[in-house]
Amino acid sequence: MSESTPASGRRDFFKTAAAGSGLLLVKPRTVFSYQANSTVELGLVGCGGRGNWIGPFFPEFTGARIVAVADVIREHLDATAPKFKVGASRAYYGPDAYRELAASKLDGVIVETPTYFHPEQVKAGVDAGKHVYCAKPVAVDVPGCKSILESGRKAAANGKTLLVDFQTRSQPVYQEAVARVHRGDIGKPAMAQTLYYAGRPAADKSKPGMDPGQGRIMNFYMDRVLGGDIIVEQNIHVIDVTNWLLKGHPLKAHGTGGRTDWCGTKFDAGDAYDHFVITYWYPNEVQCSFSSNQLTNSFSDLCVRVFGVDGCADTHYGGLIRITGKNAWMGSEKDDTFRQGAINNVKAFVESIRTGRPLNNVEESVRSNLTAILGRTAAYKQTTVSWEELLASNERWHADLKLQW
Repeated sequence: MSESTPASGRRDFFKTAAAGSGLLLVKPRTVFSYQANSTVELGLVGCGGRGNWIGPFFPEFTGARIVAVADVIREHLDATAPKFKVGASRAYYGPDAYRELAASKLDGVIVETPTYFHPEQVKAGVDAGKHVYCAKPVAVDVPGCKSILESGRKAAANGKTLLVDFQTRSQPVYQEAVARVHRGDIGKPAMAQTLYYAGRPAADKSKPGMDPGQGRIMNFYMDRVLGGDIIVEQNIHVIDVTNWLLKGHPLKAHGTGGRTDWCGTKFDAGDAYDHFVITYWYPNEVQCSFSSNQLTNSFSDLCVRVFGVDGCADTHYGGLIRITGKNAWMGSEKDDTFRQGAINNVKAFVESIRTGRPLNNVEESVRSNLTAILGRTAAYKQTTVSWEELLASNERWHADLKLQW
């Protein structure tokens, strides 16, 4: 699964713990804007469920066109290309499909593949001079996070957008809640509670006779290497909100977790943990109790609460968002975070291309990704791991898919 090499010594990965509260406008050396009537042309890498869900948002809400698609599963490719009226010559299949797509004539690349592939696919898009829209999270390991950070810097230097799709940060009600916490409405934060409780991801999606590597890709949500485990692949939503509210990343983490015995059930695919219990220590002596499970559909809550002496910020992904206490505020009883947040990001991405005003949220995205990896590492080792120890690691995960073409 993994390979350890000597630490790179890049302990200054982030020089500060400050976290952005939204998208960053970069100031490139040269900016190219589009004519008002120009059509933005995009390529979609990843024709699975997520790609087919978010892909239509681009033409529907921005008028952009998806002119190319790429995938390593022929069935997905053949089913998706007609939806966007993409001809055979622009439907790329195989291990180099993403490179062929990125090198072709288009303005931007949409990356909607398993997390394991994001660093190399984002790099290919940036190296080809394209704007890139990437699903969260950005990587499964520390070297992958470093690669994404470098791609983000290169995109900014070249006047290109690199946008990671964190839906909460694009929602006005979340932005307002965070602004109120940062201005002191709950007092100085003292502790946080972060929860991600959800049902088991879909049952085994592989099919009889399917190539084993492709079968793993079909089940990447519960494949530890391809998805990064559930704390990285899915729990990162609430971890990102925690970092945002607390204006930084944790200094260390201690944790545990495990995988329930699913033998003989329809959920037996994969090897990822299905529960984590982590304590994160943030600057200013703020502790965060994090726990997650993906065991049962009988109870669900994606929640971040931050407590201070004057109140509590109580936020729920897709639900209630409010502040209680001295400066009480009702933001929303139910927020359409998942869908509307993605639509907001899609609009922002295409608008940045049209106006020549690039967006880049890579640093905060990588910071939250590393926070999830920090908790995962502490849980696997069942010990305390510091931020510095994590960044000194060059452990690279290898999937060894051995796909047949």
